[in-house]
Amino acid sequence: MSTPAVNCKGLVKRYGDVVAVDGLDLEIRVGECFGLLGPNGAGKTTTVEILQGLLPPDAGSVEVLGMRWENQERSLRERMGTQLQDTQLPDKLSVVEVLTLFRSFYRAGRPVEDVIDMVQLREKRDVWVKNLSGGQRQRLSVACSLVSDPEILFLDEPTTGLDPQSRHQLWRIIGDFRAGGGTILLTTHHMEEAERLCDRVAVIDHGKVIAQGSPRALIESLGAEHVVQFALANGDSIDHATLGSLPGVERVSAVDGRTQLTVMHVHEAVPALMTLLQQRRAELSELTTHHATLEDVFISLTGRHLRDG
Repeated sequence: MSTPAVNCKGLVKRYGDVVAVDGLDLEIRVGECFGLLGPNGAGKTTTVEILQGLLPPDAGSVEVLGMRWENQERSLRERMGTQLQDTQLPDKLSVVEVLTLFRSFYRAGRPVEDVIDMVQLREKRDVWVKNLSGGQRQRLSVACSLVSDPEILFLDEPTTGLDPQSRHQLWRIIGDFRAGGGTILLTTHHMEEAERLCDRVAVIDHGKVIAQGSPRALIESLGAEHVVQFALANGDSIDHATLGSLPGVERVSAVDGRTQLTVMHVHEAVPALMTLLQQRRAELSELTTHHATLEDVFISLTGRHLRDG
């Protein structure tokens, strides 16, 4: 298909004086996993709910699978799957009963028993929802979005609050859906999740897209491979110009009371930093290093963490 799976232009949504989505443009290709990244209140969930036809926009246009919600809602519902950020399922229905109920909403779709196997809930087939673990409930929630055999899947924070094992199980389900040719729109706070699953991501802040591209391309836009973060004892500080002149340092910024250096080579930058601190008789209270991530991209663009509200 040459038609994008999702195409929205100039999307605007207001709640009184608050502009939740502010002229947002997005184009998602068929067959890709596309991630929306941003802190709480950035407009991610509002954007997804508009694309899903759950909220009307105040301005702008939306096309999903080449169709519009205004006159093709029934056809669209048949071709998409939705997992909301907070899905409430009946406590006293079993797994198979819940999926049978959701399957009844569609003219066509997958056999319920096949979906149970897809999300690895065979042993919990006849267990009530209230007796499932958090990870099992999330897999059931995703299963409800798969019973229609959708072409596009909307997943809003699907792994929030899950332990690592449950998160990896959901990643496998998402990966299998994409491998079968499905398109995915995913919102997440987990940078590892976005870097592992997404072909492209859009970084959203204050209802606008402030950066877009593949995870690797966005990280490379920092101009360096590593991040060194440190804090000094006794309220000491060193001016950014001096730090920026150290070997391999590409960028200096202040984040949450700490100084952050984006560097090419840790083995050059850290010894040079330690020498400088010794010369200044400054004492470290904290020092960490890590490979650059999408979180660092967001910090470089906004000066805040993705998890910040």
